[in-house]
Amino acid sequence: MFKSFTKLDYLLKETFLGLLRGGWMNWAAVSTVTVLLFLFGLSLQTSWQVEKLLYQFGSQLEVSVYLEPDTRAESIEPLIAKMPEVAAIQSITKEQAWTKLVKEMRISDIEGATQQLGENPLVDEMKVKARNSQVVPTLATQLAKLPGVETVQYMDEAVKRIAQLHQGLNWITLTITIILTLTAITVTTTTIRLIVMARRQEIEIMQLVGATSAWIYLPFILQGITFGLVGGAIAWSFISVIQQFLGKLLANQPEFIQAITNGVQLTPAQILLLPLILLSFGAAVGLMGSLFAVRRFAKG
Repeated sequence: MFKSFTKLDYLLKETFLGLLRGGWMNWAAVSTVTVLLFLFGLSLQTSWQVEKLLYQFGSQLEVSVYLEPDTRAESIEPLIAKMPEVAAIQSITKEQAWTKLVKEMRISDIEGATQQLGENPLVDEMKVKARNSQVVPTLATQLAKLPGVETVQYMDEAVKRIAQLHQGLNWITLTITIILTLTAITVTTTTIRLIVMARRQEIEIMQLVGATSAWIYLPFILQGITFGLVGGAIAWSFISVIQQFLGKLLANQPEFIQAITNGVQLTPAQILLLPLILLSFGAAVGLMGSLFAVRRFAKG
């Protein structure tokens, strides 16, 4: 047990000394990893939020049916009620819609506003709720074919746009992540290699007294992992600051924007998972960079 603690103490001391001797090159490696993980973390978080938004819109079960000016809702409601995909129907007459619109516009004289336009410009509307999200496209197609129906609207177009945005975001994230990962590994490799070369004489002495390559170069590998962990921690702190800033900024926005924002909030599991992913990714990048750096020296 004591021997194990002695070995661990040696590895930690050597790792710490190596970090001190690295100087500004350490910050070059850490900053590169930080930029990588910061952009990756933001992209991953945004991807999760877009997925929730996609699900939120995609799960809308309501189809809005706007009738022709001369068609009344009561004449077409029985036809819609017979459709097996329909779960509920809400009819909104053009008089009800006009009254609501005028009140929202804060116009007290409803009759005067109507006379100025000549007549009520709105049409009867029916809100049809589907039994599940899968039948919404089929239901919308059937409703559009009914006589007296002018327009049918539902979230299909919005869902398609958001899905395209999500797919494009994923490709951009993948491209940027690959480029920055290779850059971070290269910088880490260069940094560790310079540290190894600076301590070449010490390494040769250790080799002469019989130290194994694994024992000699393990502290350098731990240094690379430390670069990744520190970069991950800094990146997560930056992301947290941005989240708090946006939270305060959106708190003063209209209710509609706040509702959408609340709908795309990360789950508690995702909030815990994001820093773990960043730290793990950073440690993996540091490990790969340090292994590439010491491999040539270990063989020599």
